[in-house]
Amino acid sequence: MTKFSIRNRIKSFKYAFKGVFYVFKTQHNAWIHLSILALVVFFGLFFRISILEWIAVVVVSGFVLMAEIFNTVIEVFLDKFHPARDETIGVVKDIAAGAVLIAAIAAAITGLLIFVPKIIVI
Repeated sequence: MTKFSIRNRIKSFKYAFKGVFYVFKTQHNAWIHLSILALVVFFGLFFRISILEWIAVVVVSGFVLMAEIFNTVIEVFLDKFHPARDETIGVVKDIAAGAVLIAAIAAAITGLLIFVPKIIVI
């Protein structure tokens, strides 16, 4: 076990950000998620959503981005160690993509619950 050091903690953040930037640089679906998140933030500011609504937006957005990152981990890992087409690996990748889809659907429903009543009032 290594000794605690501030330098190592800073390095760990550097590596974490490197991983996040890799996902946003290489994954088209991550771009879509970020674009939608930017719109949600814009409309959240425009409609002045409540602190609880912001909490919901932050939580579901975090789940979507986290699911996308885990999906990328699975895809990169499997492509590296088993580049040939394989039915089981295809199923694993589909399941990981399904997790992202479920998170995105939950986020979309949350967005509808927050924003539709505000749009209808206008």
